[in-house]
Amino acid sequence: MTDVQEAAATAGREARAMDLSVVVPLYNEEASVDALHDEIARAVGALGVEHEIVFVDDGSADATVAHLKAIRARDPRVRVVRLRRNYGQTPAMQAGFDVSRGRVVVTMDGDLQNDPADIGRFLAGIDEGYDLVCGWRKDRKDKLVSRKLPSRIANRLISLMTGIKIRDNGCSLKAYRAEFVKRTTLYSEMHRFIPAMMSMSGCRYKEIVVHHRARQFGSSKYGISRTWKVFSDLFAIKMITGFTTRPSLWFGLLSVPFFLLSAAFLGLSAYHYWRAGSSGSSVVYPSVTVLLVFASMHLLLVGMIAELVIHVGDYEEAESIVARVDLAESGGR
Repeated sequence: MTDVQEAAATAGREARAMDLSVVVPLYNEEASVDALHDEIARAVGALGVEHEIVFVDDGSADATVAHLKAIRARDPRVRVVRLRRNYGQTPAMQAGFDVSRGRVVVTMDGDLQNDPADIGRFLAGIDEGYDLVCGWRKDRKDKLVSRKLPSRIANRLISLMTGIKIRDNGCSLKAYRAEFVKRTTLYSEMHRFIPAMMSMSGCRYKEIVVHHRARQFGSSKYGISRTWKVFSDLFAIKMITGFTTRPSLWFGLLSVPFFLLSAAFLGLSAYHYWRAGSSGSSVVYPSVTVLLVFASMHLLLVGMIAELVIHVGDYEEAESIVARVDLAESGGR
């Protein structure tokens, strides 16, 4: 059990049931974190639900942690999770999910572009019977070339490959039914693909238009360079969602092009040998044929090993990324 999971289990035993957990990953947001807390507290307080606000500091190098300590000292509903270093938004979200105690978990960015006033509409969607409610930044206040255009292309590809018809997978403002999201393990940039992974458990989802605001402080932590990470993760999520129980089928399909190419080069080798004879034949075609056959067999063997991993399981405990978990007392101990 990791540090985060142990803290979550302890907190769950000590605390009464929560209606809502608001999880906010932060990285160098010293200028916005105080205003963000005030907005969340005001918006959620008006809903009259038992709640907590979980701020996850993703190894900030500025005064974000100092601001969080001051916020936690004056608001008992605030909990602070600190990561050892900057791991990225997805591991930060996972840490927040691990320690959250609410029956509904709402995630949002820490840069004030998401509007906490929308949280009530997300809770209403969960109360309607949905397991996941996604935000759609229909009128997005970001730069066209570096942010909006790559996002539109990525969303189309994600919808095409996963079959999940969501127009804005990159919007962090989402609401999850806790029993679903706590069964989802995230890594790399996988927070964009949570709807696709949750769909494997048969979750019901909907998308609602949210208010998106222009950035007030600092600069975006993401750029067009992350596009390649999204593409590689999309390839991985397609394998996970389509071939989870039969990885050998996935690797078998990948081996087919190599097998067909090896057959083609074998035919070219035989034709060249027939035309030129043994003295004038080239070693290029046979060599390429052997390499392609080796690649095809290698993929088939990887598929067989993956089948063993699926059935036997991986019991190795993951390394903890949490240096410290500050748990605010919502009730007396």
